[in-house]
Amino acid sequence: MNTTHTLTAQTPCRADLEEIGNSGDIAMLEDCDLSGLDLSGLDLSGWHFMRCRLARTSFNGASLDETGFTSCRAAGGRFIGSSLQEATIEGGDFSNTNFTGATLTDTKIANCKMTGSDFTDAQTLGLSMESVLLVLAVLPRLSFRKMTLKGVDFSEADLRSCDFRDTVFEECSLRDAHLPECRFEGADLRSADLGGIELTNARLFKGALISKRQAADLLGQFGLRVL
Repeated sequence: MNTTHTLTAQTPCRADLEEIGNSGDIAMLEDCDLSGLDLSGLDLSGWHFMRCRLARTSFNGASLDETGFTSCRAAGGRFIGSSLQEATIEGGDFSNTNFTGATLTDTKIANCKMTGSDFTDAQTLGLSMESVLLVLAVLPRLSFRKMTLKGVDFSEADLRSCDFRDTVFEECSLRDAHLPECRFEGADLRSADLGGIELTNARLFKGALISKRQAADLLGQFGLRVL
C-alpha cells in the first residue's frame, strides 16, 4: 500500500520529490514553494498540490494523472506534453501557462484564472470547464463538442477551427474572440456574450441557437431594429 507523504510550508528540490515518486509513494504538498523548479518527466500521479507556489515551474512530460492542484499560483508554468488525465485544477492562477500537447482527458478545470494560457494541440476528450478565465488564451482546433461550458470567458481568445457543435454556453463570453473556421451547429449561445461579432461573420453561427436580443444586436449593425 502506498504511503502518503505530507510536506507543509517547505521548499523541496527536485531530488526530494523524485525520491518520493520513485518509491511509488504519493505526496500532499501544502503551502510549498516550488517556483521555477524543473520537475520535467517525473511521475507525480495522484499527488495533491494545495496553495503551492508554482510560478515558472516545469512539469513538461510529467505524469500528472489524477493529480490535484488546488488554489495554486502557477503563472508561467509549463505542462508541455504532460499527462493530466482525470486531474483537477481548481482555483488559483495559471495565467500564461503552457499546456501545448498536454493530455487533458477527463480533466476538470474550475474557478481559476488562465489568461493567456496556451492549449495548442492539447487532447481534451472529456474535459470540463466551469468559471474559468481564458481571456487571450490560445486554444486552436480544440473540440468542445457537446460540452456544457459554465462561466467560461473566452474574450479575445484564439479559438480558430474549434469545434463547438452542440455545445451549451451558460453565462460565457466570446467577446472579440478569434473565431475563423469554428463550427457552432446545434450550439446554444443564448446566454453567451457575442460582443464584437460582426454580421459579416455571423455565418459562423449557422445552425446555432441565439436569442432575439443577440439577433437584434447583429442586425443593429445595419441600422435595423427587431421588435
